[in-house]
Amino acid sequence: MKKNSVLFILFVLPIVAYLFFASGINSFTKLPIITPKVADFGNWKSLKKETVSLNNKITILGFSGYNILKNRGNLFNLNQKIYQQYHTFNDLQFVVICPTGTEADANKIINALTAFTDVSQWHFVFAPPEEIKAYYKQLNLVGELDPDLGTPNVYILDKERNLRGRKEKKGYKEGYNTFHPSDLSNEMLDDFKVILYEYRAALKKNHNATKEL
Repeated sequence: MKKNSVLFILFVLPIVAYLFFASGINSFTKLPIITPKVADFGNWKSLKKETVSLNNKITILGFSGYNILKNRGNLFNLNQKIYQQYHTFNDLQFVVICPTGTEADANKIINALTAFTDVSQWHFVFAPPEEIKAYYKQLNLVGELDPDLGTPNVYILDKERNLRGRKEKKGYKEGYNTFHPSDLSNEMLDDFKVILYEYRAALKKNHNATKEL
């Protein structure tokens, strides 16, 4: 009898526990919505003079400010820790909002990244300062842009243009600091994987699973 109990604890109980948590994984892998239905970019143009949209894309959103070259290390951290691992997903894009007049600086960043990265999912879009301030304000974030209209933080938006983040003891973690590689490698990478899992689970549930996600 004692031998059977030991065998149960060693072999059967771990399997039961795994099945329990696996069956309930959806309830543990949902990032809260911080700001629903944020505005799209309208007619803002990219470096290629194209219109970029948030619709139907998982978006990593950043604000470069005027000091884009000075803070280029932040973008290189993001590129190394997140972008290079996942940029092949067709439903993903990295968008940096830049003040009008910084196109030449942004192009230098793209050229530098091109040396070791497929930059097809990187988009730099440009807008007047007042429009950038208004756009950031409607995100309803606790933090603010610096005087140069930039922030080291980046934000995760889902395909429905909802800004997502993780629940913390005091409110929510809204953004991920690109200045600190550990913030990207740990919390952001974990939360980003959660978003990908949500869409994979939804596709599988609808029998439409593809390689895009």
